[in-house]
Amino acid sequence: MSAKHPVIAVTGSSGAGTTTVKRAFEQIFFREKISPLIVEGDSFHKFDRAEMKKQIAEFAKQGKNLSHFGPEANHFDLIAETFKSYGETGKCKRRYYLHSEEEAIEHNGRLNTKLTPGQFTPWEAIAEQTDLLFYEGLHGGAADKDVDVSKFVDLLVGVVPIVNLEWIQKIHRDNAERGYSAEAIVDTIMRRMDDYVHFITPQFSRTHVNFQRVPTVDTSNPFIARDIPTPDESFIVIRFRHPEGVDFPYLLNMIQDSFMSRRNTIVVPGGKMGFAMQLILNPLIHEMLEKKRKSK
Repeated sequence: MSAKHPVIAVTGSSGAGTTTVKRAFEQIFFREKISPLIVEGDSFHKFDRAEMKKQIAEFAKQGKNLSHFGPEANHFDLIAETFKSYGETGKCKRRYYLHSEEEAIEHNGRLNTKLTPGQFTPWEAIAEQTDLLFYEGLHGGAADKDVDVSKFVDLLVGVVPIVNLEWIQKIHRDNAERGYSAEAIVDTIMRRMDDYVHFITPQFSRTHVNFQRVPTVDTSNPFIARDIPTPDESFIVIRFRHPEGVDFPYLLNMIQDSFMSRRNTIVVPGGKMGFAMQLILNPLIHEMLEKKRKSK
């Protein structure tokens, strides 16, 4: 934990909606003139795209599963090292995982390399001055027997729709954007299940704030759902680990149709998720930066 060089992490599984939270943070950073160091969770995978396919096949021969959710396919130690280094010095190393041809072209031009989608850029030392580190990915609060990433995070935000909704979002995204068959997507979901239970869900007990999207339409069979429930067909359940100091009356007054379900939990209409994030996250970031200013 660092007052001088804060670390913010948004964590959630694939298709969970972490990108939505990332955009909310970006708006706050822009409005408040905050200069963040952006670190992408995919950059800590152990294997590039081609090698991951080989490793999955090798694990399968041994009767074992390998997934991007678990420690066998990720560098939990490097995530922790990155957060710790930044918290202590304001410096760290970073690389990128190239998801697309567009990203490959961008970084090849910058680095004078010939990398292709599915590969990593080289690790680079970050020298520029930034106000905080911002991580978005699968493992911002991950832990195994050797390392606990969450120990080095000042603000840990979880994004976790109920599991059927998460699966619906993944099925539709992987089919529409990546062209995967329904059978292949279901196989991936099943292969990831053990790692999901042991390394994804435990993170949400370590988060400072959780945003959980709950649909108000039937999602009981996610594998035949024709569309993704819209925000207006959902509620957002927001849970605070430490409710002391949270101005719940203010939030209830500002967010129409919101209500308290427990002493540490407020529920808001799905369409107001972005607005609720702004109200909740902005003062938390202000508090972090005020501590940073006083620590100089």
